[in-house]
Amino acid sequence: MPRKLILDVDTGTDDAVAIMLAALHPELELVGVTTVNGNVEVRYCTDNSLRTLDFIGRSDIPVFEGMARPLVRADFPIPRAVKKSTGVHGLSLDIPDPVSIVQSRSAVEFLIETYRSTTEEIALVPTGPLTNIAAAVALDPKFAERVPEVVIMGGAHHHGNVTPSAEFNIWADADAAASVLAAGFRKLVMVPLDATHEALVSKQACDAMEALGTPAGLAASRFIGRRIKAYDANQPMAEQNAAPVHDAVCVAYLVDPTVITTEHRHVAVETQGALTIGRTVVDINFRGEHPPNCHFAFHADRHKFVAMLLDTFARVAA
Repeated sequence: MPRKLILDVDTGTDDAVAIMLAALHPELELVGVTTVNGNVEVRYCTDNSLRTLDFIGRSDIPVFEGMARPLVRADFPIPRAVKKSTGVHGLSLDIPDPVSIVQSRSAVEFLIETYRSTTEEIALVPTGPLTNIAAAVALDPKFAERVPEVVIMGGAHHHGNVTPSAEFNIWADADAAASVLAAGFRKLVMVPLDATHEALVSKQACDAMEALGTPAGLAASRFIGRRIKAYDANQPMAEQNAAPVHDAVCVAYLVDPTVITTEHRHVAVETQGALTIGRTVVDINFRGEHPPNCHFAFHADRHKFVAMLLDTFARVAA
């Protein structure tokens, strides 16, 4: 039986690749997509999610729009207004406008109602700021115990990308991230920059995706190619002509857990520090007083990840 999941996204280029991987891989069943403010305004995240699903022939998967601002700090800047513009995402993905429409229920309502009513195991995969997830935790005291596994794209131990200390998704709503990490989910996996920066996708792999000739192959090549240009110009990786596709690594993990290498540690989020707000504090040497709460990925297997993308994007939706 395919493994079921819900993706919670702030759809720019890497979220779109994650959506396509989840929607097309034969071992996964994408139950729904929820959107949240992050890379771009939530309305654009919703539009981009719809157009991605339409483009690959999976408009049957519903999309629910979520939170437009950080959960607690109304005075905190809208993330997209602060994030340095590098050309990684843009407002709208470079594929045709959507035909399908967003669902009437909110993302948070959908999450609470789905996990309250289901008798099946559905993984929850947030790849943007954790605002929707924290809202669901706040509104439903039993939400955390109902979710079998949460796989977060976010955080960093060795380096940040929006500040010297913090990764963007966690920084964008640090209070929400702190709430989620402390909520007591049965299993919490975090896929940070430490891992995703090892799972680089090269220009050569992009060319191979384009050569597949499928909608997903063409779209992935276009999206990842844009990422490669932006990273080479603004944040060069260890290898030129290659870029991370952060969010898709989380989806790949659900199919093959060996795509990442994790350590079970206590992870907390700094919400007050002037220089460190949004930093994920990983107790790697067990110096704190709290038991491990998170399987934190320090490494990723690039070859397994890229091979999975190529194999999946060769498929056309039935």
